[in-house]
Amino acid sequence: MSVRLRVLIVDDSAFFRRRVAEMLQQEATIEVVGVAANGQEAVEQNRRLKPDVITMDVEMPVMDGIAAVRAIMSEQPAAILMFSSLTQDGARATLEALDAGALDFMPKQFYSAEGREAAAKMLVKRVLAIGGKRRRPVGREQIARVEKPAVPEPPARGPGGAYNYKLVAIGASTGGPVAVQQLLMALPADFPIPIVVVVHMPASFTTAYAERLNMQCRIGVKEAKDGELLERGHAYLAPGGLQMLLEPVAAGAVVRIVEDDSGVPYRPSLDVSFGSAARVFPNAVLAIVLTGMGSDGKQAAKLLKKSGSTVWSQDETSCVVYGMPQAIEKAGLSDRVLPLDQIGDALGKAV
Repeated sequence: MSVRLRVLIVDDSAFFRRRVAEMLQQEATIEVVGVAANGQEAVEQNRRLKPDVITMDVEMPVMDGIAAVRAIMSEQPAAILMFSSLTQDGARATLEALDAGALDFMPKQFYSAEGREAAAKMLVKRVLAIGGKRRRPVGREQIARVEKPAVPEPPARGPGGAYNYKLVAIGASTGGPVAVQQLLMALPADFPIPIVVVVHMPASFTTAYAERLNMQCRIGVKEAKDGELLERGHAYLAPGGLQMLLEPVAAGAVVRIVEDDSGVPYRPSLDVSFGSAARVFPNAVLAIVLTGMGSDGKQAAKLLKKSGSTVWSQDETSCVVYGMPQAIEKAGLSDRVLPLDQIGDALGKAV
């Protein structure tokens, strides 16, 4: 008999708790082991039930979701999925919860009557993804203390042994907001080339996320705007719900932000953004694929490699979900497989 994933549901709405439980119980490999109406109950239930995954609301009485995440991660860590409102305040609160140790988030408004079946499938997929390792996640401080073997540096290329990179492209999904934050915070203020960043996030989240990164990082970080010129020492975050393309100009490249009704499953998409980067900067892109579900970025990685550029991927141990990096590695497209806490240093040396 297979072991089922144990889930605790936390929300101050009894209706929403029932709705989430109904959705999760459609999956035979998931068992709802308990419910809680506020953060304090969540901490107590987590201590008693030891769930694999917790779904957590942000705004609750007695103790809110952010405080509950902090308490749970300091006492008895579990994989936590946050439910968030699609507002700027909701985005900021959710980002704070991710920083406290939550692994993923979903918009609460996604659970409308007309989209119930799709919502249930997505919820189950997310819960299985973050709970799939069947082990307690460790804090980032613990990850940093784990000794890892040194990753050999690839041979230098270009005249005089120098690298010729003109752009860094970073992409991520589940677990991505914290991974991208950790990577960008490691870079110096005088980072010599521009960076484009694609994270699977709702439209209401990317503005708040870019603002948060800009305050935390030494480089400048902003949500990308249509028509702006890429500048060295700056990172440009693709807006949620749209596609970010690059267009060549005499001074380098400008950003193009476009609507997309082509059926591409992600907006923004690594395949779309990285693919355009491969065309604008042949033989000169360093692309980095971080944690996330699915295989977005794999097709663009083929274009990047064909044009002579470089692709790195995050290793399995440090990923929240080893989907996108695994797709790159399995296809033989990754030039280096690195743990997250080594990517920033390696990137600094490479460019």
